[in-house]
Amino acid sequence: MSGDVGARWHDVPVTRVAAIDCGTNSIRLLVADVDPAAGTLVDIERSNEVVRLGQGVDRTGLLAPDALARTLDAARRYHQVCRRLGVEAVRFVATSATRDARNRDEFVSGVREALGVDPEVVAGDEEARLSFRGATGVLAGRFDAPFLVVDLGGGSTELVLGTGAPEAAVSMDVGSVRLTERHLHDDPPSAGQLAAASHDVRQALDAAAQVVPLGRAVTLVGLAGSVTTLTAHALGLDRYDRTRIDGAVLGVDDVLGSCEDMLARTREQRAALPYLHPGRVDVIGAGALVWRDVVRRVRDEVDAAGGALTHVVTSEHDILDGIAWSIAER
Repeated sequence: MSGDVGARWHDVPVTRVAAIDCGTNSIRLLVADVDPAAGTLVDIERSNEVVRLGQGVDRTGLLAPDALARTLDAARRYHQVCRRLGVEAVRFVATSATRDARNRDEFVSGVREALGVDPEVVAGDEEARLSFRGATGVLAGRFDAPFLVVDLGGGSTELVLGTGAPEAAVSMDVGSVRLTERHLHDDPPSAGQLAAASHDVRQALDAAAQVVPLGRAVTLVGLAGSVTTLTAHALGLDRYDRTRIDGAVLGVDDVLGSCEDMLARTREQRAALPYLHPGRVDVIGAGALVWRDVVRRVRDEVDAAGGALTHVVTSEHDILDGIAWSIAER
């Protein structure tokens, strides 16, 4: 992987690509062989590190020096992985925390030095489009459309409705890290703290529903670490098993029950769960609250439209896959 690969990734036909998603809580890497003509994406390596880039951003508007250092250390490790695996092109996408930070130029220059590519600080609508592409690329034909894809991150949550392509999308400024820092300070959170956090989510959903017709959803799809962890919780797994989580179909009541149970647990009780990543222990409660309120709202909107939302699908294919497809297709 040469130092100028970021400048040429859109000009050269490639098969082995590296997609990097840098969010509020974690930075993730997917190295994959992509064949757009055949419509196939084959994983070579997936990595995930909790770096908490969004630490304090909601309060200060700045990326903290230690958070930035953790993230750039991970980027340097990813650079070595890409070299070892013979990656031909890289796309680095940064989302909510970086969008909100006044010192994001420091982040951009640090990534350029670490990886030799310019990170793209994408807007919420592009984040939503990439998430939809990644999720529905493997779900189409297995479940009925329209899909409502929900990408629940640390700083924001994207809602995207569509069939073959996004038809309506919105990014809400509610996520597991943001709400934890803003409201959930006790262990477990008090009723008042939960009510305040839920108020923020419901307000965001009120605004989102003006943009995305939630009642049109036939299949609700949840993405990202909070949702996959809560799915593992609902399934009662003895470890994090991606093969069992990906494509899992849960009843709406099972999803809501999993969320309520996680919210009621102390930090110590959450830390003892065998499928919960240590870097997610302190924010999974807020993730459960967001997912609970989203599922409830979509269920109610679908009911009001004359339909019935009976189940929820979890996908391990998300914005990372969408980024990988975008490199090969462009």
